[in-house]
Amino acid sequence: MTKCFGLGRPALERWRAGGAWARGLAVAVAIGLAAVVADAPPALGQAGPVDGFGDLVERVGPAVVNISTTREQAAPEEVPLPEFPPGSPFEEFFRDFFERGQPETPQRQRRGASLGSGFVIDPEGFVVTNNHVIAEADQITVQFVDGHDYEAELIGRDQQTDLALLKIERDEPFPFVEWADSDDVRVGEWMLAIGNPFGLGTSVTAGIVSARGRDIRAGPYDDFFQVDAAINRGNSGGPSFTMDGEVFGVNTAIFSPSGGNVGIGFAIPSNLAKRVIDSLKEDGRVARGWLGVRIQSVTEEIAESLGLEEARGALVASVTPTGPAEDAGIRAGDVIIQFNDQEITQMRSLPRIVAETDVGREVDVLIWRRGDEETVSVTLGELPDEAALAEMGDSQVEQMSTALQIDSLGLTVDVLTDELRTRFSLAPEAAGVVILEAEPSSEPDDADTLLPGDLIVEVNQSEVGSPPEVLAKVNEVREEGRSAVLLLIDRQGDLRFVARRLSS
Repeated sequence: MTKCFGLGRPALERWRAGGAWARGLAVAVAIGLAAVVADAPPALGQAGPVDGFGDLVERVGPAVVNISTTREQAAPEEVPLPEFPPGSPFEEFFRDFFERGQPETPQRQRRGASLGSGFVIDPEGFVVTNNHVIAEADQITVQFVDGHDYEAELIGRDQQTDLALLKIERDEPFPFVEWADSDDVRVGEWMLAIGNPFGLGTSVTAGIVSARGRDIRAGPYDDFFQVDAAINRGNSGGPSFTMDGEVFGVNTAIFSPSGGNVGIGFAIPSNLAKRVIDSLKEDGRVARGWLGVRIQSVTEEIAESLGLEEARGALVASVTPTGPAEDAGIRAGDVIIQFNDQEITQMRSLPRIVAETDVGREVDVLIWRRGDEETVSVTLGELPDEAALAEMGDSQVEQMSTALQIDSLGLTVDVLTDELRTRFSLAPEAAGVVILEAEPSSEPDDADTLLPGDLIVEVNQSEVGSPPEVLAKVNEVREEGRSAVLLLIDRQGDLRFVARRLSS
C-alpha cells in the first residue's frame, strides 16, 4: 500500500518495507536497489554492453546484502478491575467476568518489520543502508547471497540524509565494495543496481544515469542522482555501481504514480554518503557546519531591486542571534554569492555546502551589500538539532492617525495601532508599517503576494516606522532608475524579503 503526498500524479513515494512510508513533502522512499552503469555506450540499437553484466555481478554481488528487521511490541494493557471492599462478593464475580475467555499473551511480542538492502564497505563488516530501512528496529539481520546471516549492531544513523551504518562480525573477512568518486560520474553512463525488491532476494537491474543534482524536496541537502534502472520496494539502501564495480550512489527514492518502477529512481551520491558514513563510523553521529542564517531565493525582481546583474546567490532573510553569521557581521538583506571559494548560483546549494564544511573552520564569505561586493570571515559553528530561527529586533513606530496610499506599490499602509493589532491578530511585540490593502502583483507568486495585515519592516534595507518613510524610500528607488523595490515583510512573525515592481 502506498501513500502519496502533495505532488499529484505521478507522485514521489517513499517506501518502507512492510508498509508505506512518507517523510512528508511529496517524496517516496524506494527500499533500495540501485541502478547500474555500464561502460561506454554501445552501438546504436544495442540495449547494453555486448558482453553483458555477468562478470561485474559475480565480482560485486557477494558484498550486497538483504536486510530484515524485527520490532518488539508491548502486549495489550490489562483492563483494571473495579475496586471493591476486601472480601466483597462482587470482587470474584468481576474478576471472572474480565478474565474469562481472555487468551494469555506474553509480556512482549515480536513482529517482522522492514526488508531492504545494503552493502559491505570493508572486510571488517561495516554495512551501509538507508535509515528508514532500520528505523525503530529492535533487531537487525543481514543476509548474504550465499544464505549466511548475521545479527547487526547499529553504529549510527543520519535522518537528514537517510543513511545508516551497521556492523556485523565473523572471524573471516567479508566481501566488500569500494566507493566511486561521484563527481566523475556522467549523465548517460551505464550503471548497475543490486538489491532485494519486494523481499524476493538478490536481484540485478541495469540502466543509465539519467541526471544529477536532483532536488526532490526530501530535505535541505538534496543532491540526488536520477537513474532509470528498475528500483522497487525492498531496494532501499542498495548500491548503484559504475561499470568499474564501484558504488557511486545509494538508492533511496522513486518517482511513481503507483509505487512501482517507472524508470525514475534517485540515489544519494557516493561523495556525500561517504562523508556521512565516515562520521558515523568515527563518532556515531554527523556534525554539520552551521552558519546561522535564514535564506531565500533571489528572484529577478529581487536582483533588480538590489542592483545585481543577474539572479544568483542566497538572500539572507534573517540572522540567528549570537550565531556565526551575526558574529561575522552578516546582516539581513545581504546576498551570499560565494562561500569558501564556491559560487552560490542557487539558494538551495548553500545549506549543503555549509553542512559539508568542517565545524570550527574559518571561511571567507563573499556577500553583496548595498550595491557592492564585500568579503567577511566566518568561523562555522555546529548545526544544532533544532536551530532556532532568527528574531529581528523591534523598531520604534511613530504614532500617526491617517493611512497613506502608495500607488506605485499598489498598497495602502498605516501606522500600527492597538486597534490594527487587534484587527489583524498581531503580536504585542510586532512592529512596522501595516498594509491595509494590497493590489495583486503583476506577476503573482504565492510566496511573494502581499496581504492585509503584513508589516513592512524595511524598504530597500532601510528600516521604516511610518507610511511617509515608506513613500520616501520608494521615491528614492524610483529616482535611482530602478523598477523594483525590496521590502522586508513580517507576516505573523515570519520574516521574508519581497520584491515589488513599481508601477508607472
